[in-house]
Amino acid sequence: MISRYKPSPGSTMSLAFCGSENNSSAYNVDRGILNNGCFLDALNVVPHVFLLFITFPILFIGWGSQSSKVHIHHSTWLHFPGHNLRWLLTFVLLFILVCEIAEGIVSDGFTVSLHLHLYMPAALAFMAGITSIVYYHNIETSNFPKLLLALLIYWVLAFIMKTIKFAKYTEHGIGPRQLRYCITGLLVLLYGLLLAVEINVILGRRYMCFANPTEVKPPEDLQDLGVRFLQPFVNLLSKATYWWMNTFITSAHRRPIDLKVIGKLPIAMRALTNYIKLRQEFEEQKKPQGTAPQGPKWIWLALRKAFGRPLILSITFRIMADLLGFAGPLCISGIVHHISKDNRTIQQPMKLLGIYFISSKEFLENAYVLAVLLFIALLLQRTFLQASYYVAIETGINLRGAIQTKIYNKIMRLCTSNMSMGELTVAQICNLVAIDTNQLMWFFFLCPNLWAMPVQIILGVILLYYLLGISALIGATVIAVLAPVQYFVATKLSQTQKNTLEYSSERLKKTNELLRGIKLLKLYAWEHIFRDSVEETRGKELTSLQAFALYTSISIFMNAAIPIAAVLTTFVVHVHISENADLSPAVAFASLSLFHILVTPLFLLSSVVRSTVKALVSVQKLSEFFSSDEIGEEQEPKVTVSSGCSNHNQNRYQAVSSSKPFPSSSSSFLSRCFQPLKVVNRKRPPRDEWNNYRSQGDQEDDGPSQEVNQDICIKITSGYFTWTDGPPTLSNVDIKIPFGKLTMIVGQVGCGKSSLLLAALGEMQRVSGTVIWNSIPILESEGDESPTDRDAAAGDQDIRKRCPVAYASQKPWLLNSSLVENITFEMPMIKSRYKAVIEACSLQPDIDILPQGDQTEIGYHLIRRTETADQRGQSLVPADQRCLSDIHLSDHLMQDGILKLLREEKRTVVLVTHKLQYLPHADWIIAMKDGTIQTEGTLKDIQNSEPELFRQWKTLMHRQDREFETETVAENMTDLERKNLRRAMYSREALRTEEDEEEESLDSDDDDNLSQVMRQRATIPWRSCGTYLSSAGLLLLTLLLLSQLLKHSLMVAIDYWLAHWTSHVITTKIDASAHNCTLVKDCGFSHSWYLSVFSVLCCLGIVLCLATSVTVEWTGLKVAKELHHNLLNKIILAPMRLFETTPLGSILNRFSTDTNTIDQHIPTTLECLSRSTLLCLSALGVISYVTPVFLIALLPLAVACYFIQKYFRVASRDLQQLEDATQLPLLSHFSETVEGLSTIRALRYEPRFRQRLLQFTDANNIASLFLTAANRWLEVRMEYVGACVVLVAAVASITNSLYNQLPPGLVGLGLTYALMVSNYMNWMVRNLADMEVQLGSVKRINGLLKTEPENYEGLLSVSQVPDGWPRQGEIKIQNLSVRYDTTLKPVLKNVNAHVHPGQKVGICGRTGSGKSSFSLAFFRMVDMFEGRIVIDNIDISKLPLQTLRSRLSIILQDPFLFSGTIRFNLDPEMKATDEMLWEALEIAQLKPVVKTLPGGLDAMVTEGGENFSQGQRQLFCLARAFVRKSSILIMDEATASIDMATESILQKVVMTSFADRTVVTIAHRVHTILNADLVIVMKRGIILEYDRPQALLDREDSVFASFVRADK
Repeated sequence: MISRYKPSPGSTMSLAFCGSENNSSAYNVDRGILNNGCFLDALNVVPHVFLLFITFPILFIGWGSQSSKVHIHHSTWLHFPGHNLRWLLTFVLLFILVCEIAEGIVSDGFTVSLHLHLYMPAALAFMAGITSIVYYHNIETSNFPKLLLALLIYWVLAFIMKTIKFAKYTEHGIGPRQLRYCITGLLVLLYGLLLAVEINVILGRRYMCFANPTEVKPPEDLQDLGVRFLQPFVNLLSKATYWWMNTFITSAHRRPIDLKVIGKLPIAMRALTNYIKLRQEFEEQKKPQGTAPQGPKWIWLALRKAFGRPLILSITFRIMADLLGFAGPLCISGIVHHISKDNRTIQQPMKLLGIYFISSKEFLENAYVLAVLLFIALLLQRTFLQASYYVAIETGINLRGAIQTKIYNKIMRLCTSNMSMGELTVAQICNLVAIDTNQLMWFFFLCPNLWAMPVQIILGVILLYYLLGISALIGATVIAVLAPVQYFVATKLSQTQKNTLEYSSERLKKTNELLRGIKLLKLYAWEHIFRDSVEETRGKELTSLQAFALYTSISIFMNAAIPIAAVLTTFVVHVHISENADLSPAVAFASLSLFHILVTPLFLLSSVVRSTVKALVSVQKLSEFFSSDEIGEEQEPKVTVSSGCSNHNQNRYQAVSSSKPFPSSSSSFLSRCFQPLKVVNRKRPPRDEWNNYRSQGDQEDDGPSQEVNQDICIKITSGYFTWTDGPPTLSNVDIKIPFGKLTMIVGQVGCGKSSLLLAALGEMQRVSGTVIWNSIPILESEGDESPTDRDAAAGDQDIRKRCPVAYASQKPWLLNSSLVENITFEMPMIKSRYKAVIEACSLQPDIDILPQGDQTEIGYHLIRRTETADQRGQSLVPADQRCLSDIHLSDHLMQDGILKLLREEKRTVVLVTHKLQYLPHADWIIAMKDGTIQTEGTLKDIQNSEPELFRQWKTLMHRQDREFETETVAENMTDLERKNLRRAMYSREALRTEEDEEEESLDSDDDDNLSQVMRQRATIPWRSCGTYLSSAGLLLLTLLLLSQLLKHSLMVAIDYWLAHWTSHVITTKIDASAHNCTLVKDCGFSHSWYLSVFSVLCCLGIVLCLATSVTVEWTGLKVAKELHHNLLNKIILAPMRLFETTPLGSILNRFSTDTNTIDQHIPTTLECLSRSTLLCLSALGVISYVTPVFLIALLPLAVACYFIQKYFRVASRDLQQLEDATQLPLLSHFSETVEGLSTIRALRYEPRFRQRLLQFTDANNIASLFLTAANRWLEVRMEYVGACVVLVAAVASITNSLYNQLPPGLVGLGLTYALMVSNYMNWMVRNLADMEVQLGSVKRINGLLKTEPENYEGLLSVSQVPDGWPRQGEIKIQNLSVRYDTTLKPVLKNVNAHVHPGQKVGICGRTGSGKSSFSLAFFRMVDMFEGRIVIDNIDISKLPLQTLRSRLSIILQDPFLFSGTIRFNLDPEMKATDEMLWEALEIAQLKPVVKTLPGGLDAMVTEGGENFSQGQRQLFCLARAFVRKSSILIMDEATASIDMATESILQKVVMTSFADRTVVTIAHRVHTILNADLVIVMKRGIILEYDRPQALLDREDSVFASFVRADK
C-alpha cells in the first residue's frame, strides 16, 4: 500500500523528512517496514517526543507543595542511589548524540535533497537528554520520587527503539566500519545503563509497588543554616562549573564578604574530622610495635593513608586533562590539512537501507567536525584541569588543618623544660604552624604535576616526532637542556630572597627603633643619624634586590625565549635535513602548539622540585617536634571531677589561688581553685569533642592511693624534682598545704619557690616521691547535678587527682582579647563578683583611662594586667614590676584581694612573696633554702623552732614597714603610672574622647555611605597605579612601553611569517605537481630566504624578551628605591602629632608589608599583567585579521568576560583579605598558648583552648577554600569563553578558507592563537585582581607621603646663630600659648615667665596641667600659635629646628636606649672623647656598672636596653644629657624610675655639676624641687603660682604647700 502512495503537493514538506529525490529508496518498504532506514529513524523519534510532552508541563507548572515537606535549607540534597553515575552517563549520552547529529549532517552532504531523518531524531534525543537530567534534578532536590515513572517509561522506549535499529543494521550487514553502526551500538548500551540506574532507584528505595518507601534523612550539614560551602553537596555539573558560587560571587558586589557570609565548614572538612583521620593512621602504625614510630617516614606514611585517596583522584583528573590537551594541536593539524588539500573531493560513501553510511575516517576528515570536537575537547580538558586543581588544593587545606591540630595537641603536652631551656622557642613553633604546614599544603597542590608531567612530556615528544621526525627530538633537547638552567635560576632566586629577607629584618629592626624613639631623636636633633643608618641598610637590601630582580628577569626571559629557541632550532634542522621537507601549515602550527604544551611542564619542574625539597625538610622538622619530651600527663579530668572538690565546711567556693601581685623580683602568686559542688551542664561542652581521642597513655600516677588527712589540700612526700636530666632542682621536699588557709612560701632569690609550685602542678619531671591532691568525699549534692555525675564522682573519689587551679606565673600572661574577657577568662559574667574583683585589684582607675573601658582590646603593652575567674572565684592577679613599684597597690591587693575576698570564701591560697611584713597574716609558712624545705609551720611554730630565722625576718619586716611609711600617700597609684598607661593605650579613639569631636577622621571612607564604598570596591585603583608608574620616571616608563609593544609585535610577526612561509610551501607544491617537478627546488623555490627572515625575527624576539623582562624589573627597583626613600624622609621630618595619633604598628606596616609588596611582588605582577593583556590583545587581533567576521562574535564574548572579571575581582579581593585576617588570630593563639602553657594546664583549660584552635583553624580554612573555589569559578568561565573563541574562530576561518580562498597558513595561525586566548584571559583577570590588592600598598604609602613635615627652616641661617649659643641660659617666656594641633584646644594659655641664667627651676602640677607641654615648647615640638620664647636674646621661632634642638638638652620620663654600644647610646654623633663619656657616667652613678661590663664603653646594649634594669636605663639617659653639656637642661620627671637613695645623690650632683647652668625640672616627687631657686605651679595650662619655694611654703593657701604636705 505504502509503495503505491503518490505524494500530493500539500504533503511535500512531510516527505522531506526522508528526502525529496525521485525514485528515492528511502520510501521503499517492499521488504518490510522495519527494513526501511527512514522509518527506523522516525520510530526513534517517539520516546523523545513522549518525554518532552510529559515533562515540559511538570517543569513549567512546578512541584506543588511537596518540596515544603523537606526541612532542609539548601535545595542541593542529592539522595537517589547512583546519582553521580546517572550524571556521567548523561554527559556521555549527550556527547554521543552530538556525534550522531554531526554524522547525520556530514552524511546528508552526499545527497541532493535534505534528509532530516539523518539528524533530526538525534537532535530531539539531545533535547530529551537535557530535559531528562533537568527533570531528574528537580525531582531529586524536591524529593518527589513518584514522578520518576515518566523517566522509567522513557528509558524503556528509547532502549527498545535503539535496539530494534541496531538489530536491523546488523541484519543488513552494516558493521563497525560504518560510524553510525558504532554510534547506535553505544546508544543502546547507554540507554540500557540509564534504565538499570532508574530501576535501581525505584526498587532500591521502594518508591513504587511498595506500601512504605525507605525514609532517608538529609545530611547534618544540609540541615545547618550556617554551612554555605556547598561544593561537596551539589550535582556533578555544578561541581564542575562551580555554578553554586554564582550567587555568592555576585552578592560580593552588594556587601563585603566576611566570616558571617561564608559560614561554617562542612563536617568532613573541619580540622577536627581531619585530625581524627590522621590520628587514626598514626595509631594504626603504633599497633605492630606498641609504641609510636619515630622519623619522617612514618609521617609520610600516615599522610599518604589519610589523604592519599583524593590525591589519586586529582592525579587522574590531571592526566586526563593533559591527554585532552593534545586534542588542540591534532585538531589544528587535521583542519589545516583538510582545507589545504588541492583535491577536496571525497569518495562516495556506501548506501544501505536507502541511506548513506560514512566511516569514522571520512567523518574525522571533515574540518567542521574537527572544529566541534576541538570545542568539546577544550571544554572537557579545562573542566578536568580545574577539578584536579580544586581536589589537590582542598586536600592540602584539609591536611594543613589536621597537622596544625596535631601540633597544638603536642604543645598541650610539651614538657615545660623544653621551653625554659631554649630547646623550643615560641618562634620555632610559630614557624612550624605558619611555614611548614603551608609547605606541606603547597606540596600537595603541586603533587599531581609529579605524575602528570612525565606523561605530558613523553606524549608531546612522540607527537612531535610523528610530525617532524628527528628534528623534533633536537627541538625537545633544546628545551630539556635549558630546563636545568631554569632550575639553577630558580635556586638562585630563592637564595637571594633569603639574603634580602635578612637585610629587610635588619632594616625593620632599625626602623622600629627609630619610630619608637622618634621623640628622643627629634629632641636631640639626631634624626639624620638614624635615617642614614636605615638608608645604609636599605642600600644593602637594594643590592640584594638587584640580584633578585636580575634572576627574576632571567627567569621571565627564559619562559618567553625557550619556546622561540626550540621552534627556531627545530625548523632550521627540519629544513636542512630534508631537501624536500614537508613544512605545511598543518605540520608547522601543530608543532608550534605542541612546543607550547611541552614547555609548561618543564617550567613547572623547578617549582615542583623546590616544593618537594621544602616539604621533605618540613616533615623532618615536624618529626623532631613530635618526638620532643612530654610531661608525665594526668588523665584529663571529666567535668564531674569537680563535684568531689567541696570544702569540708560545706563552703561552695573552695579554691586555691596563686599570683604574683607584689613588687619583688621573684614574687609568684598561686591560686588553686577547687570547683564548687554545683556542675554547670552545658549543652555540648567543648571538652566532649576531645573525649573520643584523648591519649591513652596520658596518665600521671600521682602516687599510691593512700589516706590523707582531710584538712590537707596538697601533700608532697620525699619529692625530688628536676627540669633537666641533671641533678634535681628540688630535693627531699616534704610539705603539706592546709585546706582553706593562706600559705606563704618565702626564701631568697633562686631557692626554688616558683619551682615548688610548678612541681605541685605536675609541670616538673618527678624523679621520686609522691604528690597527693586531696579529694573530699561528696557531701550533700545540689539540685541540678545528675545521678550519673554523682556516680562518676563517687567512683573517682579514690583517685588523687587535682581540680582546676587558678595559677598566675611570675611572667604575666594575657590573651589578645578584651580586658573583660581576660578577667572573666571564659567564665559566665557575674557583675557583682566582677565588680568586687575589680575593686580588690584596684583596677577601676585604669579602666576609666582606657579608650573603650573594659572592652578595650589588649595588645602586649598594658601596664597593669589582672585576670579573675567567675563566681567560683579563681582569681589571677599577675602584674609587672614596674607598675607595682607602688607599695600601696600590693598592700591593697593583700588586704582586699587575699585577706578579704579569698579568705572570707575559705579559699586555699598559696602565695610566694618577698614581702615579709605580710607573714603575720599567713596561716601556714613554708621557708625554702637552696632547693630544699628549711622549715614549715605557723609563724609561732617557727619562732619557737627557728629563733635565728625569726629574728632575721623581724629585722627585715621592720625595715620594710619603714619603707612603707615613707612612701607617698597621695594616691593609690602615682601620676606617672596613670600617664604611662594612658600613653600605652594612646590611639585615635582615645584622642577623640579626649579632644571631643574636634579631630577629623584620618580615613575619608569613614564618612562615606555604603553605596559609595561598594562603588569604590568595584573600581580599579588607577590613581595608585599612576603614582607607582610615575615614580619610575619618564625615561624608564617610555622604555617599558616601547619594549613591551615591540616584543609582542615581533611575536606576532614571527608567527605571521611562519604562516606566510608554510602557505607558500603549499602553493609551490601544487605548482610543482602541475609542472611535474620532482623536487620543489627544481621549480625555483628555496626555503633559505624564508628561513633567514624567520631566524632574524626569532633572534630579535629573544633579545626583546630579555629587554622587556629587565626593563620591568628595573622599573620595579627604581620605584621601590624612590618610594622607600621618600617615605623615610617624610616620616623622619613629620611632626610628633603624626606619631601620637597613628598607631606605631600602622606606620611600621608601611615599612614592612607594604614595602615588601612594592619591592618583590608588584614588578612580577605588573610584568605578568602587561604580558597576558598584550598577548590576549594580539591573539584577538590576529584572529580578527584572519577572519573579520569573528569581530561580530567577539562583542558578546567581551561583554561576558567583562562581567565575569568585574564580579570576580571584588570577591577575590575580599576573600584574600579574609584569608590573611583569619591567619593572624590562628598564629596568635599558638604563641599565646605556648607562653601561657603552665597557666592553661593548671586551670585545666586545655579543652577550651583546643576548641578555640578548632574555630580559628576552620575559619582560616574556609576562607582558603572559598578563595580556591572563586579562582576555579573564574578560570572555568574564562576557559569556556576561550573555547567559544576557538569554535567561532575555527568555523569562521574554515568557511573563509573554503569559500574565499584564505591561505591555510593563516587558518593555522588563527587557530593557534585562539587556542591560547583562554589562558591569556585567565592570567589577565587573575593578575588584575592581584594587582588591585597589591596597589593598596602604594595607596597606603602615598597617604603617608602627603603628611606635612615640620618647618625645619628658620628666618636665621645656621651661620647667623652664634657658635656657643646659648651661653648664658637666660629664658624669657612672653605671653606663650601652645596647642598640639591647629584643630585642638590650647594646652598652655598666655604663659609668662623669666628664668635668669643658672637658675634651677622646678615645675609641678597634677597630670594634664601642661608641665610636659611646657618643656616641649622649648624645642618647638608643639604649635606655638601665640607669644614667643626668647633664649639669650634670640627668639627660638626664628632658628632652624636642627640648630635649636642640637643646642639644648632634655631627659625624658620614658628612658629609651638603642641597640648598639654604650658609646653610641651616649653620643651617636661621635663627637665626645672617652674622658667626657666616663665623666658623664660617673655623674650618673653608672661608672662602676659599665667598668664591669666586657668591652666597657663598647659593651652592647640589646634592643630597648633590655639587658639593663629600668632604673639603670634612666641613668644612662641622664648621662646622655650630661655628655651634651648645654647651658640649658630640662628634666621631665627624669628620676621617676630611680630609687630614692640614688635620686638624692643625683639631685646633689645636678646642683654641683650644673651650678652655672639653667636647669628646668618637671617634678614627679615634690620634695625633689624644694631646693630650687624658683617654683612654677601649673593648672590647666596656666601658671597658678610662681615664686621661690620658701615663699610659697610660707603662704597658707599655697597649692605648692599642699603638695608638699601630701608628699610627707
